Amino acid sequence: MTSTTPQSPANTVPLYRLAHSRAGDKGNRSNLSLIAHDPAYYDHLVEQVTADAVARWFDYRQPTHVERYLLPTLCAMNFVLDEVLDGGVNGSLNLDAHGKGLSFWLLDMPVTPPPGFDANGDGIIERALP
Repeated sequence: MTSTTPQSPANTVPLYRLAHSRAGDKGNRSNLSLIAHDPAYYDHLVEQVTADAVARWFDYRQPTHVERYLLPTLCAMNFVLDEVLDGGVNGSLNLDAHGKGLSFWLLDMPVTPPPGFDANGDGIIERALP
């Protein structure tokens, strides 16, 4: 059995550990916002969650173009994915023709956590002693 999900390296966490997302659509275009849970994560996310990385993550939907817009005052970014909704609400047989579920797929993308992040979720932040 072949999986279309990219494999996550061991030193990564799913994006939802660092941010949350909302989705919107217009025609065959999806807008995905990504908002850092903590402003301290924003610059780290900007480095990793690029338009190219998102295009690769959504390769199975075959976007024709992915554009990223940075909103640093909000510690957020917006991605516009073209031609990913199988024609849009009126033209698709897809169960999620609005593309609302695409935000959940974005949040499953593996990223390397910032230094000092509680990657294990056990409340212990591993730091090197000075």
